[in-house]
Amino acid sequence: MPEIATLEAMDKIFGLSELEDISKEVIAAAMGLNVWLLHGEIGAGKTTFVKAICHSLGIESTVASPSYSIINEYKLSKGTPVFHFDFYRLKNETEAYDIGTNEYFESGHLCLVEWPEKIPSLIPMHHFSIHLAINDPQRRTLHYVRH
Repeated sequence: MPEIATLEAMDKIFGLSELEDISKEVIAAAMGLNVWLLHGEIGAGKTTFVKAICHSLGIESTVASPSYSIINEYKLSKGTPVFHFDFYRLKNETEAYDIGTNEYFESGHLCLVEWPEKIPSLIPMHHFSIHLAINDPQRRTLHYVRH
């Protein structure tokens, strides 16, 4: 039986109405990787995209930006945790280390990370990068890569 090729990278332009389909595509593309890094300027839609991913995974609780708490935990239907990080407000990388970021990343549970630029030495070798860019108020460009 031939092996199924894994798509390593993709670019998409999408609007809000396509968010659910795009999130499902990203979930399939990231299969096997538990640390997902979300890059993009303020207002690019990182938290909105995390909400769509969580919804597509079946998370029913409210998904919100952990801007002040740094980390939020959501539960999948079977009780498996999903961790959502927002490192924007970190003063230095040591703060992320001190909250146990490495342990979260090594847990095998899904970790959705906004502002990973703030923690360069904590990023595992194998991860999934999502880059969001603003095209106009209604459209975004999404680029993802498996590492």
